[in-house]
Amino acid sequence: MRVRIAEAFRAIFYAALVFVLAPVVYALFRLSVRGKENLRDRGIVVARHRSYWDILVLGVACGPFRRLNFLARSTLLRHPVFGPVVWGLATVIDREDFSREDFRRALQAADRSHLLCVFPEGTTRPGSTPKSGALRFADRLNRPLVPVNILAHGPYPPRYPFRYPKIEARIGPPLDLQELAHDLPEGISRSQRYQVLAERLMAHVDSV
Repeated sequence: MRVRIAEAFRAIFYAALVFVLAPVVYALFRLSVRGKENLRDRGIVVARHRSYWDILVLGVACGPFRRLNFLARSTLLRHPVFGPVVWGLATVIDREDFSREDFRRALQAADRSHLLCVFPEGTTRPGSTPKSGALRFADRLNRPLVPVNILAHGPYPPRYPFRYPKIEARIGPPLDLQELAHDLPEGISRSQRYQVLAERLMAHVDSV
């Protein structure tokens, strides 16, 4: 019962937050959204992670009634400003020492949520190797992957206080693992398979 109450409160908090922040995000970034019809009832949303603004851009792009459950590192909960927002928008995991408990918590969050949002790179640092978490969630939960390409025309992350890019959020058609793995060679190891699929997934995100 407590879990249901907490989830209901988070859903209300999420919708209210997106309502409040949407005018700000649309105004600052002159945001346009394409492919919103590709959002299904359940799926794993994936995008590149270049700025903490990505979270707000994706939330606003998908709308207040299509709640995204983000995966966030546990240290953000201690931030005096972002902590409450992280609690309302995200499932907290230990990215530096990802354990079975973290995976179980993420699976439970995905099971409760319509849309789980994962940044496969796991960091805003450029050149990071994509991780296979989104693929494992899609495989375990039998849900499609929904690629989103955040196209920024201008400096991104923004150059404060006045230089904000024009952003277009392109939501691509859902795809499943079979589409990504259609021509993988036989005999490839499980870890190699996931790594190749992760790289293909990010290439697909960029092509949306």
